[in-house]
Amino acid sequence: MAYRLFIANKNYSSWSMRPWVLLRALQIPFEEVLTPFEGAGQQQAFTRFSPTAKVPCLHDDDQVVWESLAIAEYLAEAHPSAWPTDRAARAWARCASAEMHSGFAALRDECSMNCALSIDLGTPSEALERDLKRLDTLWQEGLETFGGPWLAGDAFTAVDAMFAPVAVRIRGYGIELGAAAMAYAERLLAHPAVAEWVEQGIAEPWVDEPHEADCVRGRRVIADRRRQA
Repeated sequence: MAYRLFIANKNYSSWSMRPWVLLRALQIPFEEVLTPFEGAGQQQAFTRFSPTAKVPCLHDDDQVVWESLAIAEYLAEAHPSAWPTDRAARAWARCASAEMHSGFAALRDECSMNCALSIDLGTPSEALERDLKRLDTLWQEGLETFGGPWLAGDAFTAVDAMFAPVAVRIRGYGIELGAAAMAYAERLLAHPAVAEWVEQGIAEPWVDEPHEADCVRGRRVIADRRRQA
């Protein structure tokens, strides 16, 4: 077994972050292969290792697995701790992970990930407000049902990795949720694997202008952590 995880810029690539954080959190050895974004549009360089020309993409010897949730499921076959051991918690965690993978479109669109920037969000759109309300409800449900401190119980699992980029967005755009959700976001940001990704994202030498513009969208930049690093 020789895992190679292909990712893009840590500062921007929320989808790359998810399996990377899971692998790190579970202390599963892997080789990281980072290919920077090439600006807007199709990433031609990604076609060398990904059938969709997107990241993340996991190679396990000759086996190729793409899409972050599929990678989590693939890893769980050899590493069952990727999901909760309790059946009810595992079912909930899979549902919440799938919802993150396919939903929260306004949050992903209006609050593009950027580990380095703090941005004044301004007045959220109605669609974003709905996403944030659902996020608050979902997180509170998991924490109350399974007892925390992680979403599906006392162990960090794939569902927490799936929401790790959301914690980066919450901090970066000054988003406010309920007390339980905000405390959970802080725990995510403090997790060693998450903190390592964010630190490395801030330290990256690349600044991709299309991604920067998509994050800012004319809004006020409060801080740029790259200037503090």
